[in-house]
Amino acid sequence: MAYLVVLVLDNPDQCPDVLRAWDETGVPGATILESTGLARMQKAIWDDLPLVPSVRDLLGTRELHHRTLFTVVQDEKAVDCVIAATQEVIGDLNTHHTGILFVVPVVRVLGLERK
Repeated sequence: MAYLVVLVLDNPDQCPDVLRAWDETGVPGATILESTGLARMQKAIWDDLPLVPSVRDLLGTRELHHRTLFTVVQDEKAVDCVIAATQEVIGDLNTHHTGILFVVPVVRVLGLERK
């Protein structure tokens, strides 16, 4: 069975190293998105915005982004390798401000194996 591995990486500067580590485990590819957590966004809005904020104020707040990486791997052994490689780069995921990683079973995958 295939698995979707999703990592919300707290420190965007670690993204290249995590991707390199994933590549070394044989991950076939990954997608990277900018993302922002609710708590971080609420704190930034509360701290940085004027009493009546404009859209420009909302979009112009300081850097609040995480990186969300995801990939599909073929089996649990690959999942374990990705988790180990991730923690070698960013440290124990149970430590604050490292990230959140979760794994979801995938029933069907199309497009991974190209003809």
